[in-house]
Amino acid sequence: MKFIEFLKRKLQSLKRYHVKDFKFSLVILVWAISIIGILVVGSAQESVQSKQIGGVLLGSVIMLVIALIDYERVLDFYWILYIINLLLLVAVLFLGVKVNGAQRWLDLGFTRFQPSDLTKILMILFYAKLFMEREHAINARKNLFMAIALILPSLVLIYKQPNLSNTICLAALFAIILFLAGLDYRFIGTLLAIVVPVSIIFLSLVVGTDIKIINNYQKDRILAWLEPEEYASSEAYQQLNSVMAIGSGQLTGKGLNNNTTTSVKNGNYLSEPQTDFIFAIIGEELGFVGCCIVIILLLLIVVECILIGLKAKDTGGKLICGGVAALIGVQSFINISVATGIFPNTGISLPFVSYGITSVVCFYMGIGFVLNVGLQPKKYQ
Repeated sequence: MKFIEFLKRKLQSLKRYHVKDFKFSLVILVWAISIIGILVVGSAQESVQSKQIGGVLLGSVIMLVIALIDYERVLDFYWILYIINLLLLVAVLFLGVKVNGAQRWLDLGFTRFQPSDLTKILMILFYAKLFMEREHAINARKNLFMAIALILPSLVLIYKQPNLSNTICLAALFAIILFLAGLDYRFIGTLLAIVVPVSIIFLSLVVGTDIKIINNYQKDRILAWLEPEEYASSEAYQQLNSVMAIGSGQLTGKGLNNNTTTSVKNGNYLSEPQTDFIFAIIGEELGFVGCCIVIILLLLIVVECILIGLKAKDTGGKLICGGVAALIGVQSFINISVATGIFPNTGISLPFVSYGITSVVCFYMGIGFVLNVGLQPKKYQ
């Protein structure tokens, strides 16, 4: 009887949602870029295409379910979400599967799960609630120090995997959420005045001295980024081939699943092309047009999330939408920058496109929460 009463309450709570408030345009954009991802992943490595399809289908179901769950109820458990995140990251440290020298995954038997992808979604939810409760005192030193202290364990645990790219992405995401929550511009200016010189000093120490601040392979990647010609046959090999692949696609590309002997992909000059360097495959096989379509779709998804956030009924909803938009924007920028040689080589997926069930499902989860915020717009008097 209690279960039936519970279902009745849930069904009654769903009645306040209106179909007109459901953002079908956002779902269509996400599905469109996911279909491109499935096609490109299949061309890069056919053996994993069926798994990518499964990831998109599973993500779509989870997205639609989350879209009907009141985000306010989820945010009530924000401390539990925070603890779950830390437990998963600690589990990776002790029980994780090591692949190519990195220990980032938990083996679930039927698939591998990368908790750092889920961390970004859980941290968006956690800080949305944390800052909503303190929105009138966000610039108080106590609250700022607490917010920074709470993100540090996740950053350290992800960095130790080692996973520098996701560490940077999470740090950038935290900074953007803090700004959206109402961080004072004077504090931002002070922070930039500290961060910029520190970054320059950091790079100088890494490149010009033997002081071990980061792992040797990370240092080599930075050096290869600064002087690619000298590392053309080693650390810069991947990125140089990626740039060559993108350029060789010209306007319309060589076509998906092509048999061109001059193809960088067909010549196996790119390792793991279905993940970190998926944008190189897009450039080579779909050309400049395909690259533009992917970038425009990602941009439209980000803009749609922002527009939904502007109509959110509370600060929590605004920060969820802004956080998901920031995550998609930052991660897309890092991935494409690496593929085009703008940033040093660091592994991170292209949202909705790169192969990876955990990544795809987590991004769909984020979109699900944005859709729920959209179903509860601010009521104007």
